[in-house]
Amino acid sequence: DGYRNTNLYQGGREANQDDYRYQDGNYDGYAPNDYRGGDEHAHEEDAQSDVTEGHDEDDEVYEGEYQGIPHPDDIKEKQKKRAPAVDDEYRDRADLMAERMEDEEQLAHQYENIIEECGHGRFQWTLFFVLGLALMADGVEVFVVGFVLPSAEKDMCLSSSNKGMLGLIVYLGMMVGAVMLGGLADKLGRKKCLIISLSINAAFAFLSSFVQGYGFFLFCRLISGLGIGGSLPIVFAYFSEFLSREKRGEHLSWLCMFWMIGGIFASAMAWSIIPHYGWGFSMGTKYHFHSWRVFVLVCALPCIASLVALKFMPESPRFLLEIGKHDEAWMILKQVHDTNMRAKGEPERVFTVSYIKTPKQVDEFIEIQSSTGTWYQRWLVRITTTLKQVWDNVLYCLTAQYRMNTLMLAVVWFTMALSYYGLIVWFPDMIRYLQEEAYESRVKIFDEEEVSHFTFNFTLENQIHRNGEYRNDKFIGMKFKEVRFEDSLFEDCYFEDVTSTETFFENCTIISTVFYNTDLYEHKFINCRLINSTFMKEKEGCHLDFEEDNDFLIYLVSFLGSLSVLPGNIISALLMDKIGRIKMIGGSMLISAVCCFFLFFGNSESAMIGWQCLFCGASIAAWNALDVITVELYPTDKRATAFGILNGLCKFGAILGNSIFASFVGITKVVPILLASSALVGGGLLALRLPETREQVLM
Repeated sequence: DGYRNTNLYQGGREANQDDYRYQDGNYDGYAPNDYRGGDEHAHEEDAQSDVTEGHDEDDEVYEGEYQGIPHPDDIKEKQKKRAPAVDDEYRDRADLMAERMEDEEQLAHQYENIIEECGHGRFQWTLFFVLGLALMADGVEVFVVGFVLPSAEKDMCLSSSNKGMLGLIVYLGMMVGAVMLGGLADKLGRKKCLIISLSINAAFAFLSSFVQGYGFFLFCRLISGLGIGGSLPIVFAYFSEFLSREKRGEHLSWLCMFWMIGGIFASAMAWSIIPHYGWGFSMGTKYHFHSWRVFVLVCALPCIASLVALKFMPESPRFLLEIGKHDEAWMILKQVHDTNMRAKGEPERVFTVSYIKTPKQVDEFIEIQSSTGTWYQRWLVRITTTLKQVWDNVLYCLTAQYRMNTLMLAVVWFTMALSYYGLIVWFPDMIRYLQEEAYESRVKIFDEEEVSHFTFNFTLENQIHRNGEYRNDKFIGMKFKEVRFEDSLFEDCYFEDVTSTETFFENCTIISTVFYNTDLYEHKFINCRLINSTFMKEKEGCHLDFEEDNDFLIYLVSFLGSLSVLPGNIISALLMDKIGRIKMIGGSMLISAVCCFFLFFGNSESAMIGWQCLFCGASIAAWNALDVITVELYPTDKRATAFGILNGLCKFGAILGNSIFASFVGITKVVPILLASSALVGGGLLALRLPETREQVLM
């Protein structure tokens, strides 16, 4: 209707006869004479025909609406607005920023109307599953190391300190990746940085399944964590920019379900793959590919699937508009509109938007021509310029406008992570501790036994032998598990092909005894006297015993803990836009704090599993609301940066939580429970002071 006026045809002539230029700037050097033939009258008729194409007497529709070409009247108006742009270098930067802020506010409201016109349909659901796979890969990464540790510690001969480092190194990589790649996503684009992030994760996760040494495996898991850590802030920023205000809270919450699916996938794969020792191969005596490595390989599949599918998805149009790429953004929005309309059975619906407001470009981009300097100098300038812009974005999140929101969100993210990740590690450790207590209570004690001329070819487990005498005995092809010999005598004995776990000889006298092909190393003999005894061909490396070392209950605990968040996910998705983000965060954290107090009554394995499921189910709503409000509080050109900073702080809280809570296992339950509860209460009360964002458009 805006184009129905009597000046339409005259405007078309003027546009062709005047200095008509394509507004993107790429064709700005063409003069009007370049398009004129010899017959001036014929040219005018052609111009009139071109401009009026697509009109009929019943409904006049300008053809540019179908092709994204601005109306000639809009061109002249835009030229007037852009006329003073040549003097920008003489204007104060504060004035330019004020003008950009005004443009961004206009764009925010216009973009909201455009997304509503595009509708919510097939395109958003396709992107939902593609990004869901990336989020699923993040959930898998958190669980992988915990599941492979019981096997990897035997395969790689890991000490207790090495096991602890392997458990924390993934979070360290995620922390760095979230800050670094989240910041780059605001400068290079959501899709490009997400592809980089997933590619890093897939490549190093795949490589880590083949490496044999502990150091190289640790490095691969670090870089793998760095890649997947960068995906989380990008996924939420990316998806939110295709959602209208009415759909944003609900569908971002649905997206969070894929993290739960990742935990279920990892638990199920660990349960079905790791116990099968035969699912692997060996190359000589040095290279072994055991089943836990197959599990690591399978866990990279969601990341690879998301990476492939992402190739067919477009860049965020909101990001493109922020950097002034109007035409690319328009084409993507038209694609979204047409895809959804075709799916709804309304392919005739026309995308009515012809021009979208783009903010004033203030940043000074430095570009060196290919003929200037060497290749590494050009790349150095590009990299340093980009890093400076990322650092400026980080500082912008701490300016007066956003400082208070950033600090409050940082405290809420940190307290939530400290409690959640700390308890998630503490629950399995407590269950394992309860198992060990029950195991030790069943120990068998043998005092002053005398055995001679006997062949031991079976397994001894959970036994203590004191003041015994063993003469002319043979220990062949047997296993010791949790066996201790104290103040005993071994004389003229023969040990062959013996494997031991947590087995020690204390204050024993060993006379004329041969040890052939055993793993009874020197450190397993404590204050012992070895007289005329021989050690021949000791076993090398570490030895897996899957029947003993794989704890199915740990897989079950993780599986149930992941599954228990399903009700919380559904409730938070349905109520996110009804009760608001703030009440969701505060209520969920306070309910989780109450659940922590019930842990004082968890004195059995089943009770601990039950309280873990209740805690996970109550806390997931706070995580979902935190993701949503973090996306909505910051403008488009700072959104992924802010999310990356806060998520990096979250991973730092996870590292502290893992270290602190694990140190109190078997000592006391009071400190972990009180620490988690107080952190949740403090964070929940502070969250109630954050601004509500469910009614605002994305800036």
